[in-house]
Amino acid sequence: MSEPQEFVPQKIQIGISSCLLGSEVRFDGGHKNSYYCAKEIAPFFEYTSICPEMAIGMGAPRRSIRQIKDGDVLLIQSADGTLDVTAKLHEFSQNKVQELGNLGGYIFCAKSPTCGMERVLEYKKGTNNSTKTGVGVFAKALMDKYPYLPVEEEGRLNDMVIKENFFTRVYAYHDWRNMMASGLTKHKLIQFHSRYKYLLMAHSPKWYRELGPVLANLEDLEASAQTYFEGLMTALKVKATRKNHTSTLQHIQGYFKKHLNARQKEELTDAIMKYRQGLLPLLVPMTLINHYLKEFPTEYIENQVYLNPHPEELKLRYAY
Repeated sequence: MSEPQEFVPQKIQIGISSCLLGSEVRFDGGHKNSYYCAKEIAPFFEYTSICPEMAIGMGAPRRSIRQIKDGDVLLIQSADGTLDVTAKLHEFSQNKVQELGNLGGYIFCAKSPTCGMERVLEYKKGTNNSTKTGVGVFAKALMDKYPYLPVEEEGRLNDMVIKENFFTRVYAYHDWRNMMASGLTKHKLIQFHSRYKYLLMAHSPKWYRELGPVLANLEDLEASAQTYFEGLMTALKVKATRKNHTSTLQHIQGYFKKHLNARQKEELTDAIMKYRQGLLPLLVPMTLINHYLKEFPTEYIENQVYLNPHPEELKLRYAY
């Protein structure tokens, strides 16, 4: 048996840009308070808020900085180049990410030269010409250190599909770390895969097919587990489609064929097909399936993470 890994807090730790929680840390002394982050989802998580620019002593308000490309060198400077914080930000970022191994996800502030996850403006040195090709210095260091950590930008969480996908990954990542922390065994790894089969099917049939064989040979348990974990998080990053959800729901429906009467079968089939056509949200066939599970318990289906990948109170499947 493998030795248990580090302690994993029961409440998921989410890193977040400080400005999104209302802290007045922006260059102009303002904030970018997100009601969704600060109020709606805050009860479910424990936040670690970070502002790299404040952390290196820049203060607020302060001179604005930008990413400047000088050949192959990326500088973090003021527009006129008289203020250069490149070394300080890199040093802070590399040191800080070493302390963030307990995080279960991260929510970044978009467009920031330190915290932007993507499409950050990169300026050509000595000009105002820019391209949206940059990644924030701190964001890049974090993503490089923890490549499978679920990360998103706050603004993108307005998209229901992106939001649901992010939190599905957050809870799966946390579930995996809890399993590893309890001490990895072959049995636990196989059980984990068994619970995630239908979630994988909904996100990526390709990865669903490929991850099963990873568990066929567990002579090197740690290596197989790492391969599985990387595949799992890669698969879940693929956004589930109506087509794949429909296929998954139909597979689950098959477990009830001996129990449901003709009216119940028709009701469930109708709900699944109307979801497929975009006439009903995913919540409707899911609710029916959970209802039938109470009437006709099936342990294998009851244990499927697909049916409850995140707390119902987050309301992530209401508009899916």
